[in-house]
Amino acid sequence: MARLPVGIRFIISFSRDQWYRAFIFMLTFLLYASFHLSRKPISIVKGELHKQCAAGDEPEPRFGGPSSSTRHGPTHWLLNNETDCGWAPFDKNNYQQLLGALDYSFLCAYAIGMYLSGIIGERLPIRYYLTFGMLASGAFTALFGLGYFYNIHSLGFYVVTQIINGLVQTTGWPSVVTCLSNWFGKGRRGLIMGIWNSHTSVGNILGSLIAGYWVSTCWGLSFIVPGAIVAAMGIVCFLFLIEHPKDIKCSSTLPTHSKISENGMNRFRLQKQTTHTEKNGPLDPERQCLLLSDGKSSLHPSHIVVLPSDSSGSMAAISFTGALRIPGVIEFSLCLLFAKLVSYTFLFWLPLYITNVDHLDAKQAGELSTLFDVGGIFGGILAGVISDRLEKRASTCGLMLLLAAPTLYVFSSVSKMGLEATIAMLLLSGALVSGPYALITTAVSADLGTHKSLKGNSHALSTVTAIIDGTGSVGAALGPLLAGFISPSGWSNVFYMLMFADACALLFLIRLIHKELSCPGPTAGIQAPLKEH
Repeated sequence: MARLPVGIRFIISFSRDQWYRAFIFMLTFLLYASFHLSRKPISIVKGELHKQCAAGDEPEPRFGGPSSSTRHGPTHWLLNNETDCGWAPFDKNNYQQLLGALDYSFLCAYAIGMYLSGIIGERLPIRYYLTFGMLASGAFTALFGLGYFYNIHSLGFYVVTQIINGLVQTTGWPSVVTCLSNWFGKGRRGLIMGIWNSHTSVGNILGSLIAGYWVSTCWGLSFIVPGAIVAAMGIVCFLFLIEHPKDIKCSSTLPTHSKISENGMNRFRLQKQTTHTEKNGPLDPERQCLLLSDGKSSLHPSHIVVLPSDSSGSMAAISFTGALRIPGVIEFSLCLLFAKLVSYTFLFWLPLYITNVDHLDAKQAGELSTLFDVGGIFGGILAGVISDRLEKRASTCGLMLLLAAPTLYVFSSVSKMGLEATIAMLLLSGALVSGPYALITTAVSADLGTHKSLKGNSHALSTVTAIIDGTGSVGAALGPLLAGFISPSGWSNVFYMLMFADACALLFLIRLIHKELSCPGPTAGIQAPLKEH
C-alpha cells in the first residue's frame, strides 16, 4: 500500500473537533474584521471632505467646470455649494467640529447600544442576531457613500446615518466573543484571543486601503464597497456560523460544563474557603484574587452555588446588576473607557494628523496610518502571551499602559521630524496602545464572563462583554469628540489629552494589580459566590 501524501497526513492528524474549532476561529475573525473594515473609511475620507485651501483663500462657491470633474466626479453633479476647500458642509472653518460630530454620532450610539445589545443578544440565537446586524450595518455604511452620488450636503443626513450604523454595529462584538468562548477554554485564552483580536487591525488596514483607493476620485465608493463586504459576510454568517460545539456534537474544551442537575436547579462547584463570614453574607471583594485559572486544585463537594433554571433546565440569563457584581468588571470597564479613548482617537484622527504634519494627501496618509494597526497586531499578541505566562491580566495591561504614556509624548515630537520617524513611532505606539485594549476586550472579558462565581452560566458572557465594551465605547466616543475641539489649538494639546487618559486607565488598574501581586499562586484566591434571583 502506497504511503499517504504529506498533505493528507497533515489533514488527518487533526481531529474533527479541532477542524471545527479552526473553522470557527477563522470565521469569527473574518466576520468582525469586516465590521472594522466598514468603520475605517470615515477617517480616510476626512481629508477629502475638507481640503486645505490655498494660502489666503477663503471658501468660495465653485460651479461645475472641466477641471472640477477630477475631484468630485462628473461635472453635472457639482452645485454652487461646493468649494475648493472640500465637500459642503465640511468646507468651512469649523470643519473639525463637524467631522468630530460624525465620529461622536457613531460612537455615542455605539456606546449606548452596546449595553442593550448584550441583554438582547443573550436571549436570541447568535447566528440570527449577528446576521441581522451585519446586513443592516452594510446598508447604512453604503448609504453614507450614496451622499456623494446624490450630491447630498446636509449634515443631518450624515449624522443620522452614523447614529443608526453605530446602533446596529453593536450586534457584533458580544456575539463573536460569546461564540469564540463557547469553543475555546481558558488554557491559552490570552494567546488565542490575542491572535484572534488582530481582526481589529486587519479590518482597519483593509478598510484604509479600500477607502484610500477611491478617496481622491470617488469617495462615495470608499463607503459603498466596505458596506457591500459587510453585508456579504452577513450572508456567510447565516450560512455557516455554529454557535456552540454541542450543536454538532463536538466536545467542548470549556471547563465550566461539570454540573449536577437536581429538581430543576443547577448546582455548580466553586472553590472557596468556608468561614464564619460566608455564612452571614458574601466575602469582602478585597479578599478575592481575580482571573484565576480553573482546574488546578481539588474542590470540596459541598462548595456549591445554587442558581435558578428555567423550565427546560437551562440556566437563566444573568441580570445587568448581577454582572456588575462580578469582581473586576467595574475596574476593567473603567480602564477600558480611557484605553479605548486613546485608541479610537488614533483610529479617527490619525490620517488627518499625518496629512497636516507630513503634508501628504488623503490616500498616502490613509496608507501610512495602517502602520499603527500593524503595531496593534503585535501588541495584542504580545499582551496575550505575557498574560498567559504570568497569569496576571491586570499587571500586563498596567505595564503596557505605563510604557504607552511616554511613548505618546515622544510621538507628538518625533513625528514632526520626518517620515521615517513617523513610521517608527506609529509601530511602537500601536503596539503599546492596542495591547491593553485588545487584552481587556477579549481574554479579560471572556475570563470575567466565565468567572468561577458563574460556573457554567454561558448566558452571562454576552452581558459581561457588552458592559465592558460598552463602557469602553463611551471613551471611544469622547476621544474623537475632544480631539475635534482641541485640535484647532494645536495637535500637541491632543497628545497631552491622550497621555492624561492613559494615566487614568492605569489608575483604575492599581487595585487589581495589587490583588494579583498579593496572590501567591494562581489558585490562592477566594472566589465569592454570586447568587441570581
